[in-house]
Amino acid sequence: MQLDNATIKRLKGIGHDLKPIVMIGNKGVTPSITEEIDRALSDHELIKIKLPAGTKEERDVIGAELAATAKATLIHSIGRMALLLRKNPNANPKLSNLARNA
Repeated sequence: MQLDNATIKRLKGIGHDLKPIVMIGNKGVTPSITEEIDRALSDHELIKIKLPAGTKEERDVIGAELAATAKATLIHSIGRMALLLRKNPNANPKLSNLARNA
């Protein structure tokens, strides 16, 4: 999904106030982690994920892998945090971070 700079800036602003929904530990990306990310994206559309410690290159690879697996867009990755977006046309407005911050 291609996003313009204004949209990315708005999404980063929304993501700044979010707490990480999923935290990846020492075991890395497991099937249960991918299921949880899929569920969180369906409910919230925009989520923040805490990545494991490692080099920047390793974290970038994990962020890209998570986005590809979840069919989401990696909006931003800084430090150990990654921001993922996957729009859901049937999202619950009470849970959706996009609807609550529109």
